[in-house]
Parts: sequence; structure tokens; C-alpha cells
Amino acid sequence: MSRKPVPAQAGERARLEIVFDKPQLLGRLFGQYDQNLVAIENRLGVYVSARGNKVQIEGMAENAARARDVLSGLYNRIVQGQDIDSGAVEAVIAMSSEPTLEGIIRKDVSQPPSVMIRTRKKTIVPRSATQIRYMESLNRADIIFALGPAGTGKTYLAVAQAVQQLIQGTVDRLILSRPAVEAGERLGFLPGDMKEKVDPYLRPLYDALYDMLPAEQVERRIASNEIEIAPIAFMRGRTLSDAFVILDEAQNTTPAQMKMFLTRFGMNSRMVICGDPRQIDLPDIGKSGLADAVGKLEGIQGIETVRFGAADVVRHPVVGRIVQAYEGPDE
Repeated sequence: MSRKPVPAQAGERARLEIVFDKPQLLGRLFGQYDQNLVAIENRLGVYVSARGNKVQIEGMAENAARARDVLSGLYNRIVQGQDIDSGAVEAVIAMSSEPTLEGIIRKDVSQPPSVMIRTRKKTIVPRSATQIRYMESLNRADIIFALGPAGTGKTYLAVAQAVQQLIQGTVDRLILSRPAVEAGERLGFLPGDMKEKVDPYLRPLYDALYDMLPAEQVERRIASNEIEIAPIAFMRGRTLSDAFVILDEAQNTTPAQMKMFLTRFGMNSRMVICGDPRQIDLPDIGKSGLADAVGKLEGIQGIETVRFGAADVVRHPVVGRIVQAYEGPDE
């Protein structure tokens, strides 16, 4: 590597060294053309140099400590057999910025995550501190409200948890639902029958499923009704027992629809309600059912609420900045 050190800044500077015991893994840690090291340097304002199995980090003391623990955390994930991509690097860097009582660096940055979801096609680990709390809630709570902007993993992680439980046999079926609310388009003008009209609204749920299971398994389980994907109107009059139930885009339900959906909850079931309270596409008919339900039910035993912010966006870093520009800083 031939990059130059970052310019000196006011304050205390430090030079830290890490020695890795498995040099054969460093190619994956550094990334193609050292792109992971470049990302750490650019985001944290440090200089990273490698020789053999040793890596030196130079920069402001706090940033150098963060860079050290980011590299250690990524290395530990590789040792555990996890894949490291640019998104994982950005996520660990972002997580390292959250202070704790123990100091600058979070334990869940320097160590592999303690919670993960295993599906047929991949093992999913949290990419933000809020995702850790969310995945823990998915393991224990009966009903979970997941609130926040797009790109934070609300629906994706819920589908992953549902698929894992379906594979393990702890639930008999997986039910995915969304309100078919028009966001500037009119359903009546779309071609085809009702299924063909509403399927575009349910496409993100299909996409998540195909990311977790082989295509033939998805099709077979849908055909056998182990997996059901339907608009919220199809839930009326049912009791959803032995099921993992997910409602996506819940901000576009009315209070009456939300009450109807929540009261479908049956024995040995889990229900996850995902939505972004700031992205409501309802016509001007009153309060969103999501906001109404959270206001009434938050704090009730068995119900947990997890709130994501722009800092939890795990897509390209610019997406988080776009969300923050539109919605303002997290409260």
C-alpha cells in the first residue's frame, strides 16, 4: 500500500498495531485492492498500513481506536465464516460511532454478533446496533412494531426470522401481508385480475423470500399454503394460529384495519408490524393505523417497539444521508 498518512489535526494522536494470527485471511479482510482499508481510512480519518500479519493504524486517538476495533470485528467475522462486503464494512464503522459507558468502542463491534438468523441460502447478522435489539425482539416478543425509514432491514430481518422458524418447524406457516394502498397510481387502471393488480404491491416480500430460500422451495411452499402472501383485506375473519405473521407498510393501514389485523393473532404465533410513520400514502381520512396502534399498545406485556433511524440505513451510505436530508436528524 502506498497511501499517504492523513494530515495531523489538533488533539492527541496515536499509533496502534494489530497482529493477526491467520495471515491467509487478510486478503478477505482488506478487500480487493485494499478497498476495505480505504473505506476505514476515509470514514475515520486514519492511515492504515500493513506488513505481513501486522497492521498499523495512525490518527487521532479515538479514531485510531475505532479503526482498530472495526478491523478486529471484521476479522473475527471472517474467522467465523461470515462474508464481508462493503455494506458490512460500512455497518461496522457506523456501529463503532455509538458510545457506551465502557468507552468509545462497542463490544458488539469488536466481537462477532451474538445473534444471527440462519436460512437455507445465507446466514444473516445484524449490521447496526438497532438491528441487534430488533433481532433479539424477534426471538422473544409476541408482537413487534418495527418503525423507521426504508433500508433499515425492518421487513428483511422479519422475513428472515420467519423463514428460520418455518424451516425449524416452530411455526407451520408464514403469512406476509401489505395494504394495497395507491401511492399516486390507481389499481383499477392496472391490467389483469385482482392477483395481478396487487402482486406489484407485494413484490418486496417475494424478493425477501427468494433471498432466503431456493426458488423451487418458495414456489412449493406457496403452492402448499405454507407461505401465504396477500393484501391485508384477505385477513378479515381469520384466526392466525401456529404462524409467523408479517404486516409490511403498516403506516398505510387505517385504525380499523390495524385493529382487525392485530386481533387475528392466534396461539403459538408471532406477529411483526413494519412501517415508516413518515411515509404515509393514505388519502386524507384521518390517523394512520400504525401510529394509533403504537400509541395505544406500547408498553403492554408481550408487545415490543423497535425504532430505527437514518443512522441505521444499511444500504449505500448515501441513502442514509438522503433520508436524513428529507426527514431531519433522528430524535
